[in-house]
Amino acid sequence: MNTALQALALRAELAGLDASAPPQQTDIDGWLIRLSPGKAKRSRCINALRQGTLPLDDLLARCQRAFDAAGLPLAMRVTPWSQPPDLDKRLATKGWAAFDAADVMVLDTLAPQPAPAALQALDAPAYAALVGTLRGSSASAIAAHAERIANAPVAYQGFALNDAQGQLLACGQMVVAGDLVGLYDIASAVPRQGHGERLCRALLALARQQGATQAYLQVGSDNAVAQRLYGRLGFVFAYRYHYRSPETELV
Repeated sequence: MNTALQALALRAELAGLDASAPPQQTDIDGWLIRLSPGKAKRSRCINALRQGTLPLDDLLARCQRAFDAAGLPLAMRVTPWSQPPDLDKRLATKGWAAFDAADVMVLDTLAPQPAPAALQALDAPAYAALVGTLRGSSASAIAAHAERIANAPVAYQGFALNDAQGQLLACGQMVVAGDLVGLYDIASAVPRQGHGERLCRALLALARQQGATQAYLQVGSDNAVAQRLYGRLGFVFAYRYHYRSPETELV
């Protein structure tokens, strides 16, 4: 990976942490602990940002107590920047299973786009309900999603792409932070008809109008269809992360 791509990858990781921040988070000895009851795993996991002073077993025990108190299964999000550097290996040795690998893809330059398709702006509750219904989320998960995006450190912008009769074709949200935009929750109501690509192009065009010059997104490592879509938009692979947990029901 070249230096410019490495720098953009790290920017995407840090921006993604800000964009997905729930109200229920705290710091335990350099680890960012997120305890949202929502469906998104990135909002209910540990992000091992720094190597603290506690032995690993003591730190994991403190995290376990926090997750138990919140009624959530313990999960660790493992990235190329996780600390200590051998964290993934040490968790594997403890029997923590790996699951839900995701690829972060980046776009180095937002090229000029045609006039964006007409999008319907949605407030946080309406957007969370819309995408949650498409994904079969529970009422509590939808409420937690709405709470998280409404209170995130960076402004949420959620949109629906509709047909001429007002029927939903696709929806998605973007987070613009300075010159970097992240695309999130891209969902199509009518799969494999090109609506997801139209939506993404419209979001990127709108983000460029708001000052963004680079972009990032996250996609399942096994989602070849979505990865091809994003590749057509110019996104390239930057890095992969996954989760580990001692809880068998998560795997």
